[in-house]
Amino acid sequence: MAEPEPPPLTLQALPRACNEALILSALAGGPRHGYQLVLDLEQRSGGAFRLRHGTLYPILHKLEEDGLIEGAWSDEGPRGKRKAYRLTPAGERFAERQRADLTALLELVLRVVGGRP
Repeated sequence: MAEPEPPPLTLQALPRACNEALILSALAGGPRHGYQLVLDLEQRSGGAFRLRHGTLYPILHKLEEDGLIEGAWSDEGPRGKRKAYRLTPAGERFAERQRADLTALLELVLRVVGGRP
């Protein structure tokens, strides 16, 4: 199966791409389960980014289906089973390309609105 390429980044695709990029960047720090991802993103963003479970888990499932992350179940603590996710090598490459695309799009937006020369 061919590695997925980030889709062309448009303003319409920006929310989805941002959520994916945030999740992939959190996983670059090592395996995490969903709740840890939410806490990590909130902490790293000073509370600005708060993913709801209804947003997070469909994205995690799609990233896993695309082979960009892998999940593994474990018996952990009093709450029972948890699924921890980690980046795959394909996910690391995808995240790099996506980061470059996001940077280019955001720089273009800033140039158009007058924030950059």
